[in-house]
Amino acid sequence: MTSYLESAIKQFEYYKSLGDKTISQLSFENLKQEFAKDSNSIAIVVKHMVGNMLSRWTNFLIEDGEKEWRQRDNEFIDTYNSKEDIINSWRKGWNCLFNALKTLSENDLDKIVYIRNQGHTVTEAINRQMMHYAYHTGQIVFLGKLIKGKDWESLSIPKGKSKDYNLEKFSKDKGKRHFTDDL
Repeated sequence: MTSYLESAIKQFEYYKSLGDKTISQLSFENLKQEFAKDSNSIAIVVKHMVGNMLSRWTNFLIEDGEKEWRQRDNEFIDTYNSKEDIINSWRKGWNCLFNALKTLSENDLDKIVYIRNQGHTVTEAINRQMMHYAYHTGQIVFLGKLIKGKDWESLSIPKGKSKDYNLEKFSKDKGKRHFTDDL
């Protein structure tokens, strides 16, 4: 990594991959499953994340991140008709984010952007959104684990496998690399 932007993009790619790997393990019915009244299914969390991404990252440097056309309350109403609809929506949100980030340069990081009229440097706005998406991706993964139970395919170091994982990591030479490079 030579820059904050490269590192941020890698981190966003990691969170997207966790969502991708969770969604791939689940059926359409699983993705729509709610555990309690007024709780959110994975489908709803995806819909909210996508709405947020489209709002925040469309015309990122020149428009407020909370767009007039965004209907946030509607993000919590499940309208997906298939797993494919969920996946396509998920990809659309992430594509919007990555397209915006890939146009930025290090010189843009101190520029001011707004979210609901609150000024943020570009770095602060990126960090804000990264933490928001990490929070919701964690919800997606946790719900996926609950749904799949013993059939869950771990996305990290499986229980009881830390020693093996560390042996593999320490068998490599020291070097600067992103932790997601060999996932």
